[in-house]
Amino acid sequence: MRRRKILVFQHVPFEPLGTLNPVLKEAGFRIRYVNFGRDPLAQPSLKGYSGLIVLGGPMNVDQVDAYPNLATEVELLREAAKQGMHVLGICLGAQLLAKALGARVSAAEEKEIGWYDIQLTEAGAQDELLGEFSPVQRIFQWHGDRFDLPSDAIQLASSDRCRNQAFRYEDRAYGFQFHLEVSQPLIERWLTTPAHTQELNQLADKVSPQQIRDETIRRIASTEDLSYRTFSRWAKRFGLSPRQRLRSR
Repeated sequence: MRRRKILVFQHVPFEPLGTLNPVLKEAGFRIRYVNFGRDPLAQPSLKGYSGLIVLGGPMNVDQVDAYPNLATEVELLREAAKQGMHVLGICLGAQLLAKALGARVSAAEEKEIGWYDIQLTEAGAQDELLGEFSPVQRIFQWHGDRFDLPSDAIQLASSDRCRNQAFRYEDRAYGFQFHLEVSQPLIERWLTTPAHTQELNQLADKVSPQQIRDETIRRIASTEDLSYRTFSRWAKRFGLSPRQRLRSR
């Protein structure tokens, strides 16, 4: 049987697949990256791919003049949704998916950077993909924008600062505002990358990198376990499942 192929849109080097990567590889996927940071004029095709993952980035969806790839991604996400392709948008990827489905994306009143509680909706508690989440789940965030719920989409989760944290569209397209794919090294990389340190300095009275580090130490093991179990559920939607042993954390 031919291995299923996944297309991944990446915007910056410090926002990779993270914990998603080993799950996809263990499930036998072939992964093709489109690095829009290197080639913002790339014109990838969806042909031959079973799924599309759109990762995060520090830009916003309307910065098309600086990042022309954003317009390309919106069109491809709209096409993927129309085709019924499996789609997963993370942070910026979720915002681009929401925009592709006709929803408004705007600046949030307050940024969420660090660990925050999200609450599952009734639909979220019953959702196949989020079935491993607690009704109130502490999870990592790093975003300053938010999206409205697309028409015909199902709201799956919310938080006090951000009404829409997760949604599902027609059972195959998911948008996650939060970062379930993080590991401790990845969070440390975000805290020290120049693209973020300036932002953290501006928010010094509201966001403490040391507090984020301390909470990460306490929560990362359970978060990685949740990540493995959740992304394994996503892989199973293709009729595949990771071959790795069950984790005991």
